[in-house]
Amino acid sequence: MRTPSDAYGSAEQIRAVRTADPLRADPVCARLPDMNARADLFALTGALRGLLPDAARLGGFTRDECLAAMRDLGIVAGSVKRHGVQPGRVVPELIPVLRELGRRTDMVPRDTVLHYCVWNPTGERRRTYTGEAAEHVLQDAVRQAFPRLHAALELGEELSRTEPWQPAFAPLVGEIGAHTAVMVDVIDQVVADVSPEFFARTMRPYFEEFSVDGLPYLGPAAAQVPLWLVDEVVWLSDAGVDEYEQFVLESVPYGLPRWRALHAGWHGAPSAVGRLLTAADGPRRDAVRAGAAALVDLLRTVTTFRGRHLRIARAAYGEDLRLYPVGSGGGSVDLLQEVLLLTRQNARLARERAADPTPTPAARRG
Repeated sequence: MRTPSDAYGSAEQIRAVRTADPLRADPVCARLPDMNARADLFALTGALRGLLPDAARLGGFTRDECLAAMRDLGIVAGSVKRHGVQPGRVVPELIPVLRELGRRTDMVPRDTVLHYCVWNPTGERRRTYTGEAAEHVLQDAVRQAFPRLHAALELGEELSRTEPWQPAFAPLVGEIGAHTAVMVDVIDQVVADVSPEFFARTMRPYFEEFSVDGLPYLGPAAAQVPLWLVDEVVWLSDAGVDEYEQFVLESVPYGLPRWRALHAGWHGAPSAVGRLLTAADGPRRDAVRAGAAALVDLLRTVTTFRGRHLRIARAAYGEDLRLYPVGSGGGSVDLLQEVLLLTRQNARLARERAADPTPTPAARRG
């Protein structure tokens, strides 16, 4: 049975949050790029304080209005942090509001990549740090990818219950691969329209963590887009890869409630590749081979994305450009390279299984 949290991510819910302006923040957000360009901490701090709702008003917000409120407080608070000040230090009354918005929405007590991109209005009401066209491209990349990845994860739940010899296995993997291919499309657009220098020097400082109740929370980050959750159901959950698994565990809290539930069900359970490697063939030989071939295609798509992402990261975090040693999601370039190699390794194992569907002993793939 679906839980109420599953309503997150529907087209209707996204439209509702984009439309909402419970803090009447449109004028402030329209001025935000100018305040940031001037590094006007006095104006930013005053704007942040002026947006805060009192307890009675906050108590009347719907869940979608809470998400919109977190979106707007988050982008202003993130601007304050970008200019060197902890927002909770200069506007201490912000913290209980963030805490309550996080509780009401069952998410972390600050804005995530979903608030910044997916739930962000379009057109004149779009919230940005800089107003630059390249920033729009970054936001639109996540907007475009989100519905397809969200759909892929729902199919992943079914895949986790389907064995490689069952007729549904290969078509399920194929559908997940078709949805995941959007990641290649959007990263090609980013490569074409966003320079590594713009991301490293202009945008990255706005995605710094800030503290809520003494705990650090990362800013909006592309790493919060849950391709790692696709990895988990396809090959990661039983691979024994400590560094990547730790990164996943640190990313989970920033996801939707539904994604956190999927992770809880998949973590440590047999992955699709793991089940493929030990699947019996016999009369099921053709079905196992078809499932393996479908996994090869899916992993090839993910490998293409990860290879292009690695090239961008190497450029943006090269010594001549970088201002920070790791990405806004907490991952390093070395971790990206390791994940790319692991994805290729699992694709090779699936390719070998497609060529010879004889089961092999379970092996550590990390």
